[in-house]
Amino acid sequence: MNTAARMRQVWTIARLQLRRVFFSRRSFWVYFLALFPCVIFIGHGLDVKFRRQRWSPRATNPAVIESIREGDTDEDVIKRAGKPINDNTYGRRRRRGNGAEADDEPVRRHMMYFDGNRRWDLDFEAGILQRKGNRFLVNFEEDRKIFAGVFQYFFLRLAIFFGCLGIFMNLFRGEMLDKTLHFWFLAPARREVLLAGKYLAGLIAAVVIFTAGAALSYAAMLWPQDPAQVDAFWRTQGLSHIFWYGASAALGCVGYGSVFLAAGLLLRNPIIPAVVILLWEGVNGILPAALQKISVLYYVQSLCPIPAPTDEHAPVLIRLLMSPAEPPSTAVAVFGLLGVTTLVLWAASRAVRRLEINYGVD
Repeated sequence: MNTAARMRQVWTIARLQLRRVFFSRRSFWVYFLALFPCVIFIGHGLDVKFRRQRWSPRATNPAVIESIREGDTDEDVIKRAGKPINDNTYGRRRRRGNGAEADDEPVRRHMMYFDGNRRWDLDFEAGILQRKGNRFLVNFEEDRKIFAGVFQYFFLRLAIFFGCLGIFMNLFRGEMLDKTLHFWFLAPARREVLLAGKYLAGLIAAVVIFTAGAALSYAAMLWPQDPAQVDAFWRTQGLSHIFWYGASAALGCVGYGSVFLAAGLLLRNPIIPAVVILLWEGVNGILPAALQKISVLYYVQSLCPIPAPTDEHAPVLIRLLMSPAEPPSTAVAVFGLLGVTTLVLWAASRAVRRLEINYGVD
């Protein structure tokens, strides 16, 4: 049989398998993993919209708020800036052990103003302004960094890992549990062709689910942002960032998918290697640079357009350990991961030739 005919067989098997992969009861939790960050960003967007709608009618001129200085009195601030959107006073009496009253504590007062973009927090003590701070109701640059952290720490390390575990492990192991694998082996197709068709079906499903989940999460993150900033972002970096986040998710599916497909064929209990791989990927950031390179995460993470944020308050030793190895170039990351995937699939094709069905054991 020529190559073209085998490719048609691969596509036919993949097409037949796709319905099972997308709608299997064992796969429904994968959708939850892919959409969970989207729910979080939608919740954040709703909170921003609600606060802006509630505070905007009482917004104060930014120039007035900026003119307020530490040392001003609370009454003077109210005269200049008007009634705050939030005003809380704190003050309690302390008592001595014998029941006699001590002097009153200085009354503390917290006022909050809104200038249309920023929330201003003013802290008074005994009527005198002690601290003044502000933060944007929504910060585009900060939210982009938060998305980078969510994508790299949740999407790549957990969602895609466990999603591929569920999808690709079930391609053969699930058929054994359902006692339906022998029907595929009776089909007039080589087992390597069957393996390729099943892998293609799992890959299509995983890539569609997780790239769509990442895109929806990114759209939810952009939703409450300032339209002018979003428009400028789309005209400069937007499409590039979306592409590389999608490419990272897709290549993660390629790499983890091949590993879990092979594990399902080579090992009777694939959960053990799954735990080992999870631990290895989880501690990847604190391993020496040479060992970090023996990881799917090392390559797909290097394709992300924004590095994941790190905790500046963490101890110096921890930050040194968590510092990633020098990332590979884009070409090395892509072709290196594809090369490893090809090697793993070749090992899986050798295993599927020797696979014997024994439903009584499985």
